[in-house]
Amino acid sequence: MRKLPPLFLRAIFPIPMNKPRISFDEFSKIEVRVGTVQGAERVPDTDKLLKLMVDFGEETPRQIISGIVAYVESPDDLVGKQFAFVTNLEPRTIRGLESNGMLFAVGEDDSFAFLTPSRSVPPGTGAH
Repeated sequence: MRKLPPLFLRAIFPIPMNKPRISFDEFSKIEVRVGTVQGAERVPDTDKLLKLMVDFGEETPRQIISGIVAYVESPDDLVGKQFAFVTNLEPRTIRGLESNGMLFAVGEDDSFAFLTPSRSVPPGTGAH
């Protein structure tokens, strides 16, 4: 019988986990919510950054700075779409702009993907 190639290469070549384990209590501090992108534009004088205005069902949209230019054809392609975001990070200044959250995505280069709900949900819906 001919030996078939493995269906799941991960079993042969596992992806290394590089971060230390955390407790469930530490993990439960992370707030992941779905946000709807209302606006997106390149951050001037940068190669990688986009400024996103994201609706989380709050009184005003949040500004989130994300290094995803390489993964979108046009910032306008993101408008109206829903993605997962970490929403309880301390604000951070990136290139002079305050970022109030982080886009949650997976992979890199050819395997990069946004995390999106399988159907539309209300802005601010929590992940669990």
